[in-house]
Amino acid sequence: MSDHEEVYDRGREAHLVDLLRQLAERIESLDRSGRLLHSVPELQRLLGDVRSELFHYEVRSTYDTPEIAESRRIVEEARRNQFLPTEPEDDEPWPTPE
Repeated sequence: MSDHEEVYDRGREAHLVDLLRQLAERIESLDRSGRLLHSVPELQRLLGDVRSELFHYEVRSTYDTPEIAESRRIVEEARRNQFLPTEPEDDEPWPTPE
C-alpha cells in the first residue's frame, strides 16, 4: 500500500473508539472473574490492536482525506490510460536547418 492510499475517515475513528471500549470491558470482565493476570496473551493481542490503531489516529493528519484520495485515484487512472499512438504520425524526420 502506498502512502497515498491511506485514508483516515470517521469510520476509522469510530472503530478506534469501539476497540478502546472493548478493551476496557474485557479488562473489567477479567478483573471481576479474578483472571486478569491469567489472560496476559489475550490482553497483549488486544493491546497490540489498540496500540496500532492509536498510532494511526495520532498520525492521521498525514493521511489523505477521502476526497483527496478519490481525486488522486482519478488522476492515477488517467495517467495509466493515456493515449500513446503505436505508429508515428509522420515517417519523415524533422528537417534540419542548413
